[in-house]
This record gives sequence, C-alpha cells and structure tokens, in this order.
Amino acid sequence: MLALRTATPQKLLLRRGFSSEIFVSRLSHYITDEEFRGAFSPFGTIKEARLIRDGKTQRPKGFGFIAYASEAEAQKAIKAMDGRIFGGRLIFVEPTKPSSE
Repeated sequence: MLALRTATPQKLLLRRGFSSEIFVSRLSHYITDEEFRGAFSPFGTIKEARLIRDGKTQRPKGFGFIAYASEAEAQKAIKAMDGRIFGGRLIFVEPTKPSSE
C-alpha cells in the first residue's frame, strides 16, 4: 500500500517558485487605484500596484497585480484575501505564474 505524503500549502508555494507578486481577479470595474492599494497594504510593503485598464475607456478590466517587498508578505495577502468579498464581489488572489521565456 502506498503512503501519500501531504505537503503544506507553504511547501507547495515554495516548490512552484513562488514570487512576491500576486494576481487579483474578479475585481469591480469601478475600483480605484487607491482602493486597490489600500485593500492590500495591511499585509506588507507594496512595491507596485497595477490595475489593468481598458485602452479605450480607461476603466479597470477587473484584474490587477500587486508586488510586495517579500514573498512572506505576498503569502499573507493571498491567505487573507483569496475568496473574500471586496467591493461587493468575490475576488480570487493567487501567486503570479512565472513568465515563459
């Protein structure tokens, strides 16, 4: 019989090459830059907060990125904000995927 080894979420994140940048999806199309940054600032020092906007209307498209000063801060934000209601919407927060070069 095979024994299955379970890994903690922290170990899984480290195995995947976790970074200090997170991806936030399902945001309101009316969120402001200040609201976005303010919601994620309690978890650490934000190096950059980017809302992706429509080129024509300049309204947010409903997703964005937050870059923290450390991986630990990013993990704390993911744990606290993933699956929460923010601005009347259920949002999802996850580590950014490594860019394929």
